[in-house]
Amino acid sequence: MNILQELQEKYIQEFANNVPFGEFLLNILITAALASLLRLFYVRFGQTLSNRRKFAANFLPLALGTLLIIMIVKSSIALSLGLVGALSIVRFRAAIKDPEELTYLFIAIGIGLAGGANQPVLAIVTFSIILALLFLSLKIAGKGASRREGAYFIHIRTESESVQAVSKILTDALPYVDLKRMHAPDKGLELSFLCKFDSLEQLEKVKTELRLLSPGSVLSVVEQPDLA
Repeated sequence: MNILQELQEKYIQEFANNVPFGEFLLNILITAALASLLRLFYVRFGQTLSNRRKFAANFLPLALGTLLIIMIVKSSIALSLGLVGALSIVRFRAAIKDPEELTYLFIAIGIGLAGGANQPVLAIVTFSIILALLFLSLKIAGKGASRREGAYFIHIRTESESVQAVSKILTDALPYVDLKRMHAPDKGLELSFLCKFDSLEQLEKVKTELRLLSPGSVLSVVEQPDLA
């Protein structure tokens, strides 16, 4: 029992010498704040079709977990060697289908790395620059949040093999059409469009034209804000 107490006291002392408690607490608070801001930014301005709010909930634990790992590695060489062995048996199978999701995960990891390395100023400055550049790029590209207001996802499953024919039906009837996803199985097509329409008559026209193109066409409409 005395040996365990000595080891515990030795580790606590070693950790305190490497990372003062005040700095440790400050880094945690800054990391948590930046990860929360990243979550809000991604939910507001993200471009992915998945549930952004649900995905962004991972940013905070990911950033804090990264901070904890870096703190442990810094405080003790022995623990860092043990950590390498422990993590070598862990396999991550994250279903990341959109590069944007991976980009935001790396930003969250970077926040945790900066916090664990006791670089809060670097984390704040770099994070601010990254978000500013992302915001400007969205505005310049015309893909900001205003573009998505009142938008709907229209999913089409048809026996037709012509993407151009399906797209023309939508562009002729709707004021805004943007192809987001295409899947071509052995027979037919599955297409997802981000669209806007001013009236139900426009949507009715799309349905009628699709049925004329392919009688077996299936049309589904999902309100875009529900995905944020």
